Amino acid sequence: MNSHSSLQSGPLIALLILLWGSSGPVSSSLAVSMVHDPNGFEGIRWGSAFSESADFVVVENGNRIKGYELKQGPLALGLAKVDSMRFFTLDGRFARVVIRYHDRLTHDRIVAYFQSMFGPLDKTAGQITKGPVQQLYWLGEETEIVVTYRRRTDRGIIFIEHSPTALKFSEGMMAPDPDLGGATY
Repeated sequence: MNSHSSLQSGPLIALLILLWGSSGPVSSSLAVSMVHDPNGFEGIRWGSAFSESADFVVVENGNRIKGYELKQGPLALGLAKVDSMRFFTLDGRFARVVIRYHDRLTHDRIVAYFQSMFGPLDKTAGQITKGPVQQLYWLGEETEIVVTYRRRTDRGIIFIEHSPTALKFSEGMMAPDPDLGGATY
């Protein structure tokens, strides 16, 4: 590997189920088109063989899905320090990153970082940029990013994933996450 640098229950769960449910990946009508699709995350390409290494440790060990974390802790997203960052594989191939964070300043820094990397937000249908729950989307040819931030709990979650693989995660292949009120990663 190359060297690296720098959500809850209720309506959010319903929206996550809608987004990752049987309808498939986020529709392009609900997302900002990415200016630059990274086709992976932090230099690791979608579909790359992935296993425990000097950099990563297995933290979830399912039959087809495995979760890994960096031994040194989560990477920063631009100027934003995050609480956790988990890398997921499907059948041994890199397919998803789930990032959790807290704090409004961290949220603002993450949004600024993603806009600088993937394109500015606009008034695209489906973007909810104000209010108690913010939903932000970027959609590329291979990558989709969904940022959800809840003001009431001051917590956010980010899904960065390989678009063609996203549906497979939503087909009940992962155990429920108690931090998401029973929804899956």
